[in-house]
Amino acid sequence: MSKQPETPVSRYRASKASAFTPQSRRIPRERKDRQISSGSGSGSSSIGKTRPERRRLDKPPDVTSPSNSPIVMLRVGPEKRLFAAHEAILTTSSFFASHCASQTPSPSARRPRPPLQPPGKRIDLPDEQPEVLSCVLEFLYKGDYYPRLRHNSRTRTWELEDTGVETAGELSQATSTVFHHQVGGMILRDTAIYCAAEKYNLPHLQRLALRKQGLHTGIQCSTILASARYAYANTPDTESKLRAHYLALIVRSRSTFMRSGTMQAEMEKGGKFFFDLFVAMCNHMDDYVPHGSVSSSASTAHP
Repeated sequence: MSKQPETPVSRYRASKASAFTPQSRRIPRERKDRQISSGSGSGSSSIGKTRPERRRLDKPPDVTSPSNSPIVMLRVGPEKRLFAAHEAILTTSSFFASHCASQTPSPSARRPRPPLQPPGKRIDLPDEQPEVLSCVLEFLYKGDYYPRLRHNSRTRTWELEDTGVETAGELSQATSTVFHHQVGGMILRDTAIYCAAEKYNLPHLQRLALRKQGLHTGIQCSTILASARYAYANTPDTESKLRAHYLALIVRSRSTFMRSGTMQAEMEKGGKFFFDLFVAMCNHMDDYVPHGSVSSSASTAHP
């Protein structure tokens, strides 16, 4: 391609650029200095715009975020199934916080570590059920566990989320029970989660599990009685909400439990649960029968 002849405009620009003197070049530099010294808040200086961005890039990362938190390994159940969770999430529970703190090395004590051993923390939970701990971790990360609790503003009632299962019975069987190795059979999953929340000191999870448990229907009597025994075995005597829930449930459905052979077999085994059930039944009868109408002609055995 042949070289185009130089136009007058290009010649003028070239000559104008070469005509600048050091004194003329000082003018834009002095104007630029005046713009910077007049205040960085004016927004006219390009340097004033880039300095805040440079500070944001140099800001250290937030070490409290889960992405930057160390990973803690959890070995759960008799089969020692492995779970992984961020330490910042686990330590919201005082139970896990104490276990993590006990494995934190002291700054003053320098203990040599084998080169092939990973520098991580590990917590063993041999008595826990893996399906239950999975729900606990889901709650710690998301604030709820499957199926989630929803409030129906139209009926002003609480209900479980729509999981796509058309039949309510199938949904109840799929999400309401879990096999627990301590019982050797099926129990209500929300009861196991409630007891786990009691152990891990998560009161909000306890309230959530108790509310969800009342939304399931079609549970067999044997499952309810096994769950009640599990609740009594894994909660302190000062606990009243979950235990009272089972007592009220059996009192309301007493006609069904009277015909249950499992109920008779469990009552023959005895235990504190059935004494509390006897007291609850007496209180229920006192609510319907006035104290003054009860005949006082009780027979007294004489030797």
